[in-house]
Amino acid sequence: MTATEAQLKRIQSKLQQLVKQYTALQKENSQLKAELQDERKHTAVQQDIVDSLKQQVDVLRYSSGEMSGADKKEFEKKISFYVKEIDRCITMLSQ
Repeated sequence: MTATEAQLKRIQSKLQQLVKQYTALQKENSQLKAELQDERKHTAVQQDIVDSLKQQVDVLRYSSGEMSGADKKEFEKKISFYVKEIDRCITMLSQ
């Protein structure tokens, strides 16, 4: 076997290793992307739950009548916002 043939065999062997590594990395990458997507969905669900619980806490606080001045102003802002949104929706529906 000549030196050139030996060198070609080494190059071919290294190329095969690189192709195997590339395939393994592609597989790992797709698995990680799937995991990331699942975690993002999970995070979104958890955030929805947190938002819902915050709303429940606010409702309980407002219904108990134990609001400070800042809480009352915040509550009035929220009510005002919702009234404006309802008015906007009614206007859009009547057109």
